[in-house]
Amino acid sequence: MMSHRGVPLRRARARRLARRRLPRSAVPSFFTLLNLLSGFMAILQIHQGQLVTAAWLIGLAGLFDALDGMMARLTRSASPFGVQLDSLCDVVSFGVVPSFLVYEFGLYQLHELGMLLASLPAVTGAVRLARFNVQLVGYDKDYFRGLPIPAQALFVAAFVITFHESSLFDSLPMGTGSVLVPMVIGLSLLMVSTIPYEAIPRPTRQALRQHPGRVTLFILGGMFIVFFQAAGLLLVLGLYIVWGLLRALLNLLRIAWMDEAPPYASWQVETPQEEAYRDVRDV
Repeated sequence: MMSHRGVPLRRARARRLARRRLPRSAVPSFFTLLNLLSGFMAILQIHQGQLVTAAWLIGLAGLFDALDGMMARLTRSASPFGVQLDSLCDVVSFGVVPSFLVYEFGLYQLHELGMLLASLPAVTGAVRLARFNVQLVGYDKDYFRGLPIPAQALFVAAFVITFHESSLFDSLPMGTGSVLVPMVIGLSLLMVSTIPYEAIPRPTRQALRQHPGRVTLFILGGMFIVFFQAAGLLLVLGLYIVWGLLRALLNLLRIAWMDEAPPYASWQVETPQEEAYRDVRDV
């Protein structure tokens, strides 16, 4: 006959285990690690010559990167640990993977120079993330300082998917490399620049009231991407990048001729540390 002496002990142990719930920060960190896993799988696919599959995995990493920021806000579980983990994963999925991808897609033809050029997204992406992390408090949430590293990576991925079987660049002196070289250099410089790029507005009524035009444009861009997939993503991100450059040029002219600073020229301390950490996952 089984003894009942251990029943209270088992019940007490069960109560203690019930109290040991997973911390709320585990939810966004789970999506962050899925971002890293997607990046690692992309590296394996590039090594096996499956460049298009690797490019789609960069897109999947971008989806997980967006979801971890959303989960951090919903669960109110932002933390310094989550910030650092997110940056480490981003430098792999959106820095190292695009560098490897552009090298295998065409820069390998330039040998040592191609290696150096291909390293730029990883190097400048790491600098861009480090700069963002040290500027958390007081960072203007409506704009990013420099091109966000996921935007750079997604542009590269969309380019590879769109032109992987195209003969459009065959007549150029270096073939695809004639386009890859200026593209990689330009994207890398934009990441470490101080050109402001608009952040994706939050899906809230307040954001809709404050930035109705921006919300509308992002919704239209999302619909365009859904309908035209990689080509749509390439076009939308291309317009996003060009618009940032044109706006920066117009603001320089405004400052020079009218002595009028744009609304994001000042970096005011207007958010507490916790709010800053909550927004960092969108970089």
